[in-house]
Amino acid sequence: MSNDSVWIVDDDKSIRFVLERALSNFGMAARTFDSVQAVLSELEDNQPKVILTDIRMPGLDGHELMRQVKTSHPEIPIVVMTAYSDLESTVTSFSEGAFEYLSKPFDIDEVHSTLQRALAQRKTDSPIESKEAVVSDAIIGQAPAMQEAYRAIGRLSQSSATVLITGETGTGKELVANALHTHSPRSESPFVALNMAALPNDLIEAELFGFEKGAFTGANARRIGLFEQADSGTLFLDEIADMPLTAQTRLLRVLSDGSFYRIGGRESITVDVRIIAATHGDMEHLVRDGQFREDLYHRLNVIRIHVPPLRDRKSDIVELTRKFMREAADNLGVETKTLTDETLTYLESLDWPGNVRQLENTCHWLTVMAPGREVVVSDLPPELHVESRNDQISSDWSSSLRAYIQEHLDNGGANLLDVTQPMFEKTLIDIALNHTSGHKQEAAKLIGYARNTLSQKINKYNIV
Repeated sequence: MSNDSVWIVDDDKSIRFVLERALSNFGMAARTFDSVQAVLSELEDNQPKVILTDIRMPGLDGHELMRQVKTSHPEIPIVVMTAYSDLESTVTSFSEGAFEYLSKPFDIDEVHSTLQRALAQRKTDSPIESKEAVVSDAIIGQAPAMQEAYRAIGRLSQSSATVLITGETGTGKELVANALHTHSPRSESPFVALNMAALPNDLIEAELFGFEKGAFTGANARRIGLFEQADSGTLFLDEIADMPLTAQTRLLRVLSDGSFYRIGGRESITVDVRIIAATHGDMEHLVRDGQFREDLYHRLNVIRIHVPPLRDRKSDIVELTRKFMREAADNLGVETKTLTDETLTYLESLDWPGNVRQLENTCHWLTVMAPGREVVVSDLPPELHVESRNDQISSDWSSSLRAYIQEHLDNGGANLLDVTQPMFEKTLIDIALNHTSGHKQEAAKLIGYARNTLSQKINKYNIV
């Protein structure tokens, strides 16, 4: 057995030099190779304690190295490093048995700590059975903020663990849920999704658990619920924070023992379903306020994946924009339009409160509405021209308010706050309810009210 602790495999001479020097400073013996072929030849006589390898190299690549090493020397942990850190390469690396996945450029201290963990766990790690990865380009992006999500999906590729996905509206939480299912042992079984915010509370239990004929007025035939439809597969519960407490209690039982009753039924039904839940809300806050069961929260929050907002991954905007422009053109059967560099730079400067969904809708709008084949800044939707729009809104609102108050005073009116505050609050409530499609809890959050306060003001102002 060789005394070398680490073998470094990279076709870039400067990377090999920097890593060898750095690891030497940490007291770790290292040896470098410029190709996979050279490593495989040396493995016939010597073996390292850990391998640190690039993925994309001429000839045989890092994936082939992992496959061959895991076949002949499964006890050797392999740490992957690459500048092309997308979902496909991450999932493939973990499914082929990578110990860890590092994105270039990396921090030397991070490399050192990762290698130490690999060396410490080498004796206890069991070989991971390789599984061909089924990949999708639905989730794209190279931004560092996306790397943890990629790593989590990769690590979970052999698992059916319950997952809670958090992130703002429009960040792509359902895409992450779908990727978790696609890269899991349940990939051949159904993926069933339900958005809690899209259904009235009294229909959620019927959707989830089904009902028997005659269970209630209008139940003219038996209905199979989503749990049964997802048996052996995955059930994705989007906006889980909107689930009513009665349904939470029943969901907790299913998570505990895998069984439930259809509404109106007497037969206990057992299912094998993986639960993936998602929310854009503050679950801990809801638990503290008694609006979400603490025991259910802990059942759901086994593994948490956070999907970053688009403003935290602005380097991905150009790639996402080009993808959405191609897709919009394909859907409409027209030629793909291109955006000038100035337009792309402008898009990168925006905050995108609607996140990836807003960017996708913008690309569809441009495909239909932009007059030329090349999109310039002036072609963008009016709401994206931030400064002029904010100035106009501020000016119009302020001018209208001033004019109303002046007219009120000119007519001998008084009690300005009593007159204007109800108008202001009614407008806030009306717009917030429209924005949330009537969901009071979300509207209250947008305004900054407690749920009970919003209900009281709706009754006070007779808002329908």
